[in-house]
Amino acid sequence: MPLIGAHVSIAGGLEHAIERGEALECEAIQIFSKNQLQWHSAPISISRAERFLHAWKNSSIQSVVVHASYLINLASPDETRAKSVVGLIVEVERCDMLGVEELVVHPGSSRGTPKEDGLERLAKSLKEVIHATSMMRVRILLETMAGQGSILGSSLDELQFVLDRIGYTEKLGVCLDTCHLFAAGHELRTEEAYGRFVATLMGKIGLERIGCWHLNDSEHVKGSRLDRHQHIGDGELGLSPFSFIVNDPRWDHVPALLETPQNGIGNEGNLTILRKLRGR
Repeated sequence: MPLIGAHVSIAGGLEHAIERGEALECEAIQIFSKNQLQWHSAPISISRAERFLHAWKNSSIQSVVVHASYLINLASPDETRAKSVVGLIVEVERCDMLGVEELVVHPGSSRGTPKEDGLERLAKSLKEVIHATSMMRVRILLETMAGQGSILGSSLDELQFVLDRIGYTEKLGVCLDTCHLFAAGHELRTEEAYGRFVATLMGKIGLERIGCWHLNDSEHVKGSRLDRHQHIGDGELGLSPFSFIVNDPRWDHVPALLETPQNGIGNEGNLTILRKLRGR
């Protein structure tokens, strides 16, 4: 079964994220390794990395995933692309220092240029990052997106295109976000629909390439293209898709992480719902 957890804050130091995950009884957590809205950040010192690794080793948390900066746009048609390549290399290096092997990144936006061109730039950028970090044990996970405007990654075909352009490598995988999938038009609310989606996923991406789930309900209807997360069971998805995922043995040891709103029931309430759906 998947490892249930949530995105937690690194306020006060990276090691405190482990403490917060432990307090929530998470099996896995997701963090930012730095401020997600800034390009530059102080390097992780050896002592800070050691504190993080010590806290993790002495916890019950089995997996840590890092989410890259929101500023990164590997598909940009302007100078932002080169800046994003450098930014993602830094993110991989930070993960490597922390012993984290999964790094989630948004595919980016073609910014008004044809999406096909944006996908080519995305593939080129990823090749550059993978080449520069080839000695590091970190896998980059492209997150599925809602598809608003010129945002890339809302269809499995787009992700398949990028994966095929690069060729098979253990350095690249996919993160599936339930809210984004639903907003992009993927049906997940019945057992039959979920089964069809997974079958399509197997054919286009391959289950071995799925490194993480983001579990979020959707405030808006299927196909809305709007990225608005909601508490589990309180949105248009309902409880069924989350029950299918957390009870599916094909996701054994794959992190399944909440990115739900912090108001209302928060992580604690949403985790309780997921555990009930799983039977614990």
